[in-house]
Amino acid sequence: QVQLVESGGGLVQAGGSLRLSCAASGRTSGSYAMGWFRQVPGKERNFVAAISRVGLMSRYADSVKGRFTISRDNAENTVYLQMNSLKPEDTAVYYCAADRTYGGESPDAYDYWGQGTQVTVSS
Repeated sequence: QVQLVESGGGLVQAGGSLRLSCAASGRTSGSYAMGWFRQVPGKERNFVAAISRVGLMSRYADSVKGRFTISRDNAENTVYLQMNSLKPEDTAVYYCAADRTYGGESPDAYDYWGQGTQVTVSS
């Protein structure tokens, strides 16, 4: 019903910035709350940030608060994650996810997922 495609990942030096994008197709616009998660091989998928359907409310994991900013452009069916002051511990595969209600911080609550994009921060 909804297809999500992440882009913008890559290799960046510590202290640098990167902007991730998530393009949605199918049922889009303000129908879904959106979230960003990240995962390191062998570990659980962790919450990063979430934004409400219209984009007026957002929240962040403590580890990224003050450095990352989530936003959305419903006219373009796109969600963004601006990442500043990147640290090596930010290295992970980043996933975009959609929830028809409000999934909060649990990955299990989200209905649709992108394929992920690799972010690598070198020291």
